[in-house]
Amino acid sequence: MNTLIAILSIYLFIFIGYSLKKTFSNDIHEKTLILLSVYFLQPILTFWGLTRISLNTDLLFVPIIYLSIILSVLVFLLLISKFIFENEKEKAIFVVSSLIGNTGNLSIPLGIAIFGESSVPYTSIINIANVLFMYTIGVYFYAKSSFSIRESIHSMLKIPIIWVAIFALCYNYLQFSIHPQINLILEMGAYAGIVIQLVILGVYLSSISLRGHNYKLSLSVSFVKLIFLPAIGIVFVLFSHLNNDISAILIISLFAPLAVTNLNMAALYDCKAYAVAGVIFVSSFLFLFLIYFDLKIVQSIFH
Repeated sequence: MNTLIAILSIYLFIFIGYSLKKTFSNDIHEKTLILLSVYFLQPILTFWGLTRISLNTDLLFVPIIYLSIILSVLVFLLLISKFIFENEKEKAIFVVSSLIGNTGNLSIPLGIAIFGESSVPYTSIINIANVLFMYTIGVYFYAKSSFSIRESIHSMLKIPIIWVAIFALCYNYLQFSIHPQINLILEMGAYAGIVIQLVILGVYLSSISLRGHNYKLSLSVSFVKLIFLPAIGIVFVLFSHLNNDISAILIISLFAPLAVTNLNMAALYDCKAYAVAGVIFVSSFLFLFLIYFDLKIVQSIFH
């Protein structure tokens, strides 16, 4: 029941964004919402997430394995993308969005519903690893599809989340405390960041035509994100020294559909944002049908 409620609440906020854009089409500007999210709310969410968990060696080993899985599949996708897509923007979308899942809005509440509060430190730090990948390598590839390599690197360095994450890690490592009232403000901003991301997706989905949608791109990305990536992850985890519970949490995070942050980057760097919105929708729709089988697979392997 908790899992169902968590998933339904996510789709509720997406529907709200969709309805708002349909009702006030001329008054809602997508780029404004994205700038608000990327340059204000997402840095708050990142700082809040990185300062509310206790860093230790065991905890840091999990994102290392997670990033190892992501990077190994990244190399494979770079090799095969040239044989699947001719358009450079579609190549960028295929390579990057296939690897960046909804580890924040979905994996954290899903982990709580399945494993309890003990999963939060692990899902939170996996989400941070995912965010760092998105706003470094992800930004580079999205920007590279429209700009030069130098401009792409410059764009990557301008994203505030990277610097906020480094500051938050140092702040956490030095064990500085945060005043309760300041923490409350950060928490408000963090949850607002999660909600606005879902609303942004709904706003973009309102302008998508199912007839003209690029289903080749959507299905290719969905196959990698929902099937191939988790399968590779299971192989990695079985050869690691993680216990069964932590292994299951990591694999559930890999099963998550596409993250809405893909849409942020696609819009900022002129990389077919509406196509990315459609890809996110298709992967999220397919996820609803696969989640039951995903959980059964995880339970059978890591029981």
